[in-house]
Amino acid sequence: MKFTFKKYRNHYRDNLTLAIPVVISQLGHTLVHASDSIIVGHFAGTVSLAAVSLASSIFVVFMVIGIGISYGSTPLIAQHNARRKFRECGLLLSNSLFINIITGILLFTIIAAGSAYALDHLKQDPQVIIQAKPFLILLGVSIIPMLVFNTFKQFAEGLGFTKQAMLISIWGNVLNICLGIIFVKGMFGIKPMGIIGVGYSTLIDRCTMAIVMGIYVFRSKHFKKYLSHFSVKNIDWRRCREILSIGGPVAMQYGFEVSAFSGAAVIIGSIGLVQLAAHQIAINLASITYMMSSGLSAAAAIKSGNYFGVRDHSNLRKSANASYHVVIGFMVLTAMFFTFGSTFLPWIYTTDKAVIAVAAQLLIIAAIFQLFDGTQVIGLGILRGMSDVNIPTLITFFAYWILGLPLGWLLGIYFDWGVSGVWYGLTLGLLASAVLLYIRFKIISHKHRQTDRMALIAARD
Repeated sequence: MKFTFKKYRNHYRDNLTLAIPVVISQLGHTLVHASDSIIVGHFAGTVSLAAVSLASSIFVVFMVIGIGISYGSTPLIAQHNARRKFRECGLLLSNSLFINIITGILLFTIIAAGSAYALDHLKQDPQVIIQAKPFLILLGVSIIPMLVFNTFKQFAEGLGFTKQAMLISIWGNVLNICLGIIFVKGMFGIKPMGIIGVGYSTLIDRCTMAIVMGIYVFRSKHFKKYLSHFSVKNIDWRRCREILSIGGPVAMQYGFEVSAFSGAAVIIGSIGLVQLAAHQIAINLASITYMMSSGLSAAAAIKSGNYFGVRDHSNLRKSANASYHVVIGFMVLTAMFFTFGSTFLPWIYTTDKAVIAVAAQLLIIAAIFQLFDGTQVIGLGILRGMSDVNIPTLITFFAYWILGLPLGWLLGIYFDWGVSGVWYGLTLGLLASAVLLYIRFKIISHKHRQTDRMALIAARD
């Protein structure tokens, strides 16, 4: 162990220095929905909490698709920055902003046009549907400023500047919580808005974060040499295609996983309202730890992009292994936290004892799949930094839609294991994804190492 720690010590330090602010920043997206659930659960009741669960389960699919597309610029910026191609980084920002605004508008249009029709055909409790519809529309509007924020965030993080997005995310969540309580409960002369209140607070929060992050990037002295060629006139199809060639598959990777969990929410909603509310609590807590792992994954993508850009395969492998070590250690801790806290953590969201009892059971299962969820998202990040995204996309599709969700339906509905059966199926899907992505990393790493070695031998001859 001493040898292992010494071997990876510098990579642990470098990765964590980069990752910790990214982790906190990534948490911002999930904590918005967590605070929405907590506020609604305590001030609006179980029906409203179930409505938040249903709307959030649908919205999060579109959200991660948008986030995935925005991730397409980060490894490219990291690679070009390692090669000191500063002009190219600014041009990538121009094209990334264009892509993300168009993506946000398209995703909102799909949400607005399809929400009413889709919700009416999901066989959910009518009381839940009535409250979920307007909330989902407000979430849909908020996806546009969220992706503008993410554009500037991914640009800064690709260059190694991670603390500013973290601070903006922290203060944004404070704003969201304060406005959410005021709007939902009805304070300072404002009438109680119920579930709509958290929709408005989320929209205001994301607009504010986008504006502040944009001001930081354009006014900071750190980015002046990169932004000399930033302009809407510098949008071109070649760079857009380059960004989308990474961002598109990444969006599909995240989309396959999250849509599987959203599909699980629909299956669970057909079982009962209490089970759906309990699922929202458990998945909300699991999403918090997932987004922390996603932050580690984003840092792993940046570091692997840096090393891949200069063809330093030895340090790339060490950095990747260090990222795996860190996420496994972190997920072991969260698994213990979920296990020992399974009976009291749900009280953060609700006082409904029936919901708490079911949520406590799900948190035990969540403790198990934390390990697989963390390692699979790290694998995706490392491979993304190496611009390897197509095969990992097929792996995630197989793991979640061919294996995990069908198995969840089989166990939960056909064999009547209930909500726990659905979660067992998803856990096996995560396990498959984690193992296959690690194997893919070993294969692709060996392939690039051998290619560079043969090129070096050929150059000597």
